[in-house]
Amino acid sequence: MSTRLDNMRGNWSFPTNVRFGVGRIAELPEACRELGIARPLVVTDKGLSSLPMLEDAVAALSDAGLAAAMFSDVQGNPIEANVDAGLQAYRNGGNGGNGGNGGHDGVVAFGGGSAMDVGKCIALMVGQTRPIWDFEDRGDWYKRANADGIPPVIAVPTTSGTGSEVGRAGVITNLEDHTKRIIFHPKMLPAIVIEDPQLTAGLPAHLTAAVGMDALSHNMEAYCSPLFHPMADGIALEGMRLVKEWLPAACADGNDLEARGNMQVASSMGATAFQKGLGAMHSLSHPCGSLLDTHHGLTNGVVMPYVLTFNAHVIEEKMTALARYLDLPNPSGKSVQSWVLALRHQIGIPHTLAELGVTEDLIPQIARMAVDAPTAPTNPVKLTVANLEALYAAAINGELAA
Repeated sequence: MSTRLDNMRGNWSFPTNVRFGVGRIAELPEACRELGIARPLVVTDKGLSSLPMLEDAVAALSDAGLAAAMFSDVQGNPIEANVDAGLQAYRNGGNGGNGGNGGHDGVVAFGGGSAMDVGKCIALMVGQTRPIWDFEDRGDWYKRANADGIPPVIAVPTTSGTGSEVGRAGVITNLEDHTKRIIFHPKMLPAIVIEDPQLTAGLPAHLTAAVGMDALSHNMEAYCSPLFHPMADGIALEGMRLVKEWLPAACADGNDLEARGNMQVASSMGATAFQKGLGAMHSLSHPCGSLLDTHHGLTNGVVMPYVLTFNAHVIEEKMTALARYLDLPNPSGKSVQSWVLALRHQIGIPHTLAELGVTEDLIPQIARMAVDAPTAPTNPVKLTVANLEALYAAAINGELAA
């Protein structure tokens, strides 16, 4: 089912204010003014910082009379030091370092998931005196924060995977124990999101594939979570259909804006749905990213079929319903598994964790890390160190049950 590109434009208020459509990056200065931001700090990564899309966005803000500056010291799996450096830039910028207006007054998180996560965490930490780890997503720890000190955030995604633009959290690696921590506060949710498919055009096929599998994993794991949230289930189902229909096209042609736009939507849908929970795909992936700096979406794509096999006896009814929705032949868990394997092969996702540099000697360490991951409790099958060790071994050696 296709939608004419000229009809792919909308303003949505779920789960936040989203402005979707080709060319809508032009509305960035207006969005800042709506939120009372006069001195925005644009947070991005080093790879994007010198590209025309960033230079044009910062120039547009300046031309509109806004005292914009850019911060780009963000790495692929961001660490606390990235947030600290950005926080310093926030406080010193906007003429604040020269006794002027007291620093920046809002954040524009511009880029992929890493840039958006760091941007949101910078905003969180502006008004705080506690360390960032005190706001990990555990119980009501977010109530420790001074909510009035959190400035507004605008999110501008340039990839279609994490869905961080519609999330209330950021993932930061703690180098003391090499674990990925989910930092959370309701006010970290961007107040305005600008989703412009043109900004994702030209993303290389291998990165398009990796982030696309991240979007699929979010929708898939949210759908399989045992928690009760029918609304999230409905969103996740449609998100997976969009991936099925449009990810191969987005990988094949980087300038297919219809495919790019639909993948942007699928990404946001995944992050909206996973308030229901995630599972073993993410539990397995996070330690690999923390220790080996593997690409998060790519790692999720590698482990996906192994986790589906592991959970199969519990999720068969859901997988059969998914297969019907995706119009797969002989609807069942096996047909979903076959589709996932065929999709991975088509877009070039590796079959084993060994191909990402994960070795068997790491299994005891990463299994212990995985069982403590915040995504572990909502896997359909209870995760233990023992079964996670077996899962890692299967994914490293390519041992996938028929």
